[in-house]
Amino acid sequence: MSIRTDNKWDWEIGSKTSWWGTSLPDLWAYRHLASGLVRRDFLLVYQQTILGPLWVLLQPLLTLITYVIVFGKVVGISTGGTPPVLFYLAGIILWNLFNDTFTSVSSTFRDNAQVFSKVYFPRLIIPFARLSGYLFNFGIQFGLLAVVLAYYIIFKGLQIPDIQWLLLAPVAILLVGGISFALGLFFSVLTAKYRDMSYLIGLGTRLLMFLTPVIYPVGYVSEKWRWLVQLNPLTPLFELFRRSLLGQGVVTFPLFAYSFITTAVLLLAALLIFNKQGDKLIDTI
Repeated sequence: MSIRTDNKWDWEIGSKTSWWGTSLPDLWAYRHLASGLVRRDFLLVYQQTILGPLWVLLQPLLTLITYVIVFGKVVGISTGGTPPVLFYLAGIILWNLFNDTFTSVSSTFRDNAQVFSKVYFPRLIIPFARLSGYLFNFGIQFGLLAVVLAYYIIFKGLQIPDIQWLLLAPVAILLVGGISFALGLFFSVLTAKYRDMSYLIGLGTRLLMFLTPVIYPVGYVSEKWRWLVQLNPLTPLFELFRRSLLGQGVVTFPLFAYSFITTAVLLLAALLIFNKQGDKLIDTI
């Protein structure tokens, strides 16, 4: 489909693929479609449910209760001086952002094959819409964390976070979102070609959680195995998130730089692969 004005092509859809894909102005032109997709996905998830959007808050709350009882009381994992409720809740909502975005974006082609084959729009709109939707959910859950944190500050005498550290919390959030988005783009190509990759994704995310300081602080891990946990680029970001809000966390510049560089490389590689392979996959799904 093409539009022609005064014998000049404004834009054209061809059979050639590009490593760089759609330009940023073209993506911006479809911003209303992206917002509509975010709204559609949100309504599809919570329509015909008794509690509706309250599940956005109930899910981390129920998980929090389980973690406090199992890992805090039964197993007795130390949270390094941080109140267990705050420690686990911070890890839960940040992990939800990574897990939900990664698993959702990784099924982009599989879930939207019929749409992609009939209507043209930049393929990246779907992954961006899903990332935006889960960032919105994270914002709601972060509000819950802020309320609980305020309670501990006012009634339990918890120290107020330092402003210079507090400003780094959005950095950790964006980098976690970037890693999940990049991995989702990469695996969306694989799941379109190999359907059994979806099973590997489910297993891989469950295993990765145990290599990410969601239920334990890095300081709890013995020196012999700490390098394995710190090899995970998510580890410095979870520690930075807790350090910025709760005042506890192992944060060093080399580890943060490692996570930042890894995120940038993953995003660049994933975007190139997604753009180059995206149109080729439509006929094979």
